[in-house]
Parts: sequence; C-alpha cells; structure tokens
Amino acid sequence: MLTRCEGIRTGPYGKKPEERDIEELLKASVIVIDKPSGPTSHQVSAWLKKILNVSNTGHSGTLDPHVTGVLPVATGRATKALEVLLPFGKEYVGVMRFHSRVPKKDVEAIFREFTGKIYQLPPVRAAVKRALRTKEIYRLEIMEMKGNYVLFRAVVESGTYIRTLCHDIGEALGAGANMVELRRTRSAHFTENDAITLHELKDAYEFWKEGDESYLKKALLPIERLFDSLPRILVKDTAVDALCHGAELSVKGIVTLDEGIKKGDAVAVFTLKGEVIESAVAEMTSMEMLKRNEGVAARPKRVYMETGIYPSVWKGRE
Repeated sequence: MLTRCEGIRTGPYGKKPEERDIEELLKASVIVIDKPSGPTSHQVSAWLKKILNVSNTGHSGTLDPHVTGVLPVATGRATKALEVLLPFGKEYVGVMRFHSRVPKKDVEAIFREFTGKIYQLPPVRAAVKRALRTKEIYRLEIMEMKGNYVLFRAVVESGTYIRTLCHDIGEALGAGANMVELRRTRSAHFTENDAITLHELKDAYEFWKEGDESYLKKALLPIERLFDSLPRILVKDTAVDALCHGAELSVKGIVTLDEGIKKGDAVAVFTLKGEVIESAVAEMTSMEMLKRNEGVAARPKRVYMETGIYPSVWKGRE
C-alpha cells in the first residue's frame, strides 16, 4: 500500500473485525452457503434467518433450484453491502449434453468462439426483463468429454445464464444441447473453501448455545470480507465519524491506500483497525491522493458503519 502519513497509531475507538463476538457478528456478517439442489436461493436465505435467529438476511447471485454451490448470504447491516459483489465474475463447473454426437475438436472450436463478448437472451422464467444483452465469457474449457456429455468449466461475467449458454452452443453446432448439471465454485472472491452447508451451520449455532463458539465464529465472516475485491483506502480516526455522516473524503484524512486506483473506480474506505466505513467512488488516482495536500479524494456511494463509534472531531480539515 502507499502511505501518506507516517507514525499514525490507532486510537481507543472501534474494534478489529476479528475481535468481534458472535452477537456483534450476527448483526453484520456474511455466510458462504454451499447451496444444495432443490430449494431456491430465497428459501436458503430464509432458512438461514431462522437458524441464526436474526431479523433479516439476503443473498447475492441467485442460483436456480437444482443448481448447487457457492451462495453468499448476509445478515443485518451486511445485506446492504451485497451489492459490491455484483460487478465481479463467477465460476461454474457443469455437465452439458449434446443431442447428437459431436467431435471433440468441434466442441473445442466452438468453446473458443464463445469466449469473449457474446449476446444472450435471458430465459423465459428469468427474473429480469427478456431483452438481448451482452455478457463476457472470460474462460470456457473442456474438463472431460465422454460420448455426448461434456464436463466443462466456465468463468463468466455476473448475470450470465449458463443454461442459455449451453443451449446456444448446441444451436451453433447444429446438434442441440442442454445443461444437465451445474455447480457454482466461485462467486466474486468467495470459493468452495469458504462454504458451509446448512446442516453444519445449524450444528455450529447449537454448539455456540452450549458454550463453544469456535465453529460459528469461523462460519460468520465479518462484513469486511465482502470488500476483498475492491481497492482500499485507510483513513485517520478523526475522519471516520464525518464519513459515517456522508461527508466526502478529503486527501487530508487518508493514511494509506492501495496502488493503481483510477478516477471513477469503486473503492472501499476503512478505519485503521480494518473496519469498513463505506463504499465510494474515487475522484483522484492513487498518486494524486498521495501527493496532493487538499481536495476530494472520493465521494461516498453507501455508508455501512454506524455513527457515534468514533469521535465527532473531523471538520473537513483532518
């Protein structure tokens, strides 16, 4: 990270995310569920709400009922932060069945053609308006092929319909094809390694009630984990409360920041203890934020930290 100010230490305010207790985590956390086949994503979110006995939950990246895999579900204040995951890609492993025999070399060729920008028409039962859209396929590869069946891996832009992708590939080859099975292995930066089943979560909650919090604390990821894919800006303690009230971030309030930030980029603003304050839009590059003595470095997009945790001493100068 780039440093603007040397020797600044954290004060007595706030709390490091890893030091939060279970009650605090339940108010703003993300649980990566390994969704089973059968229930809808909404049902999984509702079950999690009941399991954890929390007031509200929300999920990111809807999966069809028969699709399994990585489903981030947030609790409390963290539900508002799920939107930061939307621009980032997803990864799937699936099985496609061709309706007639197709040589492997032809499948490899058509996979190459479908890598990059493609046009998609959402399925009839999709939750979005049925209009032609452009989506990007970052990677599409054959893992194994046997007879009419292809085990494939796809890394795609958020909002890409894999069932439609399989159908369109079949049409392009003149053989017809449909998706047989699908599993999401990654959503943004969350992977299968982060995931827990609903049964495991239920057990972890019961263990906590019996006095062992270790399993549940491992499952309840702090809200800050939602921002792992965004560049970070860390600010002085004296700047925090003003930002919580919606103030713009002045360069004078910055302590350290990531390299490579461009004007217009989405960024995440943190305290020195690692607590997320807000998502914001950069008004300067990293180097400009580092070198300038005044000016607006970023404008707030959405504030996540509650007011009053840090002292109200920032007046636009520090």
